[in-house]
Amino acid sequence: MPSQLMAIAHRAGNDTAGLRAALDAGVDLVEADIHIFKGALEVRHLKRLGPGWLWDKWVLVRRRDIVLPELYEVLAAADGDHRLMLDLKGPAAALAPRVAALLREVAPEAPITICTKHWGMLDAFEDPVRRVLSASNRFTLRRLRARVRSQPAYGVSIRRQLLTPAVVAELRESVEVVMVWPVDTPEALAHARHLGVSAVISKNLDLLRGVMASWGDGG
Repeated sequence: MPSQLMAIAHRAGNDTAGLRAALDAGVDLVEADIHIFKGALEVRHLKRLGPGWLWDKWVLVRRRDIVLPELYEVLAAADGDHRLMLDLKGPAAALAPRVAALLREVAPEAPITICTKHWGMLDAFEDPVRRVLSASNRFTLRRLRARVRSQPAYGVSIRRQLLTPAVVAELRESVEVVMVWPVDTPEALAHARHLGVSAVISKNLDLLRGVMASWGDGG
């Protein structure tokens, strides 16, 4: 079992400036949120509110007032760097096949990581794509634990507060990587280390730099 924590930049791939900053910092993976809207593979964390609005906590914006990158632009900005984790959002049936087709076209040999709460979407992808199952509540976590016991996967991505060291140890018998989020403070990082996870997902790039700096110290 590796002692080094993987450093994953949460949402940093949702714009090209954040993507380049995270890649240049040396993180293991940069996450980008992928939605499908009118046939376009949009890169955004904001959720839809009808056809003309997007929202998140404390944020409400008109779609017409912002420019959203598309997935092909993010792949181009990565310039051949395969440290991407695409988080597929929403249940749209066309989303996974469209993403899989684009990856086959522009990066057929890339070990890009695909993460989603809609696990059936992962069936659209073939090696060398690395598939990650996500869970954000206790009910889904119970299902996930049963699933990976019978169908081992590359990884899982789980809300940190749901886990215990015993559950993490169980998961690591079936998957290569146990990722947790959110890990945006030193206290959250200390908790993640206590849990024994193998990767932390954080919006705090300075914190991730500290994680990577600790590699040289054996931490």
